[in-house]
Amino acid sequence: MKRIAVFTSGGDSPGMNACIRAVVRGAVYHEVEVFGIRRGYDGMIRGDIVQMTSHSVSNIIQKGGTILKSARSKEFFTKEGRQSAYEQLQKHEIEGLVAIGGNGTFTGAEIFCTEFGIPTVGAPGTIDNDLFGTDYTIGFDTAVNTALDAIDKIRDTADSHDRIFFIEVMGRDSGYIAIQSGIAGGAELVMVPETFTPIKEVVHTLKQGWSRSKTSSIIVVAEGGEEGGAAQVAEKIKKQVDGEVDIRVTALGHVQRGGAPTAYDRILASRLGLGAVEGLLDGQRNVMAGIVNNRLVYTSFHDTIHKNKPISKEFLRLAKVLSV
Repeated sequence: MKRIAVFTSGGDSPGMNACIRAVVRGAVYHEVEVFGIRRGYDGMIRGDIVQMTSHSVSNIIQKGGTILKSARSKEFFTKEGRQSAYEQLQKHEIEGLVAIGGNGTFTGAEIFCTEFGIPTVGAPGTIDNDLFGTDYTIGFDTAVNTALDAIDKIRDTADSHDRIFFIEVMGRDSGYIAIQSGIAGGAELVMVPETFTPIKEVVHTLKQGWSRSKTSSIIVVAEGGEEGGAAQVAEKIKKQVDGEVDIRVTALGHVQRGGAPTAYDRILASRLGLGAVEGLLDGQRNVMAGIVNNRLVYTSFHDTIHKNKPISKEFLRLAKVLSV
């Protein structure tokens, strides 16, 4: 394999640039030409492809976002779109791909490889940490620390005004950010999609706190919980506590995707980027590079996409026990 390309796709996450850097410099080390595809699959279809060198990725390891940009491509869902993408790769004589992204990115890569035979190795770039085959995904640690910083600040004002704050964090299908930031932030309760927390349990927890003269509380809510997001949960709570308390809602939103990656995310991204390149050169295809028990492993896209990655029962129990 003499020419490979790297691209980022789907939602951005802190550490993607560190991963791009590792891919490019890993390819240079192995004397392989490397190209960058801008704006994911959309850029692949349009031929927005540039050759990269070691200098191309200087001074980016500390930057959030992605220098290659990211986009979601409806056109790539069509056979015609994928045909155009293949023709652009052929034009540049690209023999293999490194895809940095999440579930949707790898779904597209698996279909593309099956149809046109372009070997692809993925690197898990998503703040949700919801991909089977790796203990942690690129950007997750940074997102948790961003959420934690906000929780710490909100607790100050909650305590000053005797308020209950419902803080919504990202996690439509995964409660990893909620559970870890909630535990680290000393939240009174954490609501995640993986386990149902009924409103009556939230009310019970709050009333227990009031019986102990607790005047403020923090409830962390993953956006995809069964009872709804933080705003919906807060409205339901208000109807059951008869104006006894001052309730406020804060949705952290996309601030969790931005910012300089933590040291952990930079190192993780570097390991996975190099692992993806060396996997390609060793003949891997249709797999995601991941770190499990601190070891580099490769998991098929099929398993990564379709197998569930449950939250640790220990974390769920820890959050419950420490909330008393």
